[in-house]
Amino acid sequence: MGTVLWNSLLSLVLLLLVLLLFCSSRADEVVTVDVHAARHLLRSGHRYLDVRTEEEFKKGHVENSLNIPYMFNTPQGRVKNQKFMEQVSAACGKEEKLVVGCQSGVRSLYATTDLTA
Repeated sequence: MGTVLWNSLLSLVLLLLVLLLFCSSRADEVVTVDVHAARHLLRSGHRYLDVRTEEEFKKGHVENSLNIPYMFNTPQGRVKNQKFMEQVSAACGKEEKLVVGCQSGVRSLYATTDLTA
């Protein structure tokens, strides 16, 4: 991934937390890593799961990332994507290692909690 993309991502997304989900035998372990560690993990074969809304994703995202929103914007506010688990299961293998991220770390924490449950 290019330096420009990463600098843009840092500015645009304000990624404070990136949560690493081990989808193998340690599926119940969630580890918080910084952006540089996440970059290394992505280069070593982990997949980036962006749980922001489609609108946020369209404004900028990590190259080759998968966007499955954890929440949707509605006139009444944000609501949980009821098909989130089904969509992730269809797109990711059970043994696949993921880096899960969002804008501030809150949705990625909730998403990771659901994925490890």
